[in-house]
Amino acid sequence: MKARFLVAGLALLAVATVSLVAAEIDLEGVKCIMNPKAAAKADKSLDYKGGKVFFCCNNCPKGFAKKLDAKDETVMAKANQQLVATKQAKQAHCPFTGGPMKTELTVNGATVKFCCNNCKGKAEGLEGEEQLTALFGEKAWEKAGFEVAEAK
Repeated sequence: MKARFLVAGLALLAVATVSLVAAEIDLEGVKCIMNPKAAAKADKSLDYKGGKVFFCCNNCPKGFAKKLDAKDETVMAKANQQLVATKQAKQAHCPFTGGPMKTELTVNGATVKFCCNNCKGKAEGLEGEEQLTALFGEKAWEKAGFEVAEAK
């Protein structure tokens, strides 16, 4: 009987923790990384780079984990973009040059900053997955100095 209460208490604590994390992160307009549906379900998330990425259903986190294992650059860029769009990740430098940030562009709800209008123009000239990977792929992530802020 005590074990049942302990399990129920732990489950309640887990739900409360997920709810608190979700309350701090605005998911309005955020899309699932794996499916072009709203990622408005805070309980459908995984830890990623010190933050949380959000999904639309229980199947998507499983697919995401497989793509991560395969080092799928597009899926990783989508996850990175979602961290920026949900304001979990902050940028320190231009993703193209590593220079200081002076101008910005919003891509799929995520604001990216650049050192100059040439870099911004380069980003605007790209489309779809090419733009996503150029701005949020692993190389750009490192060059831009993106970091996920510690949860308070």
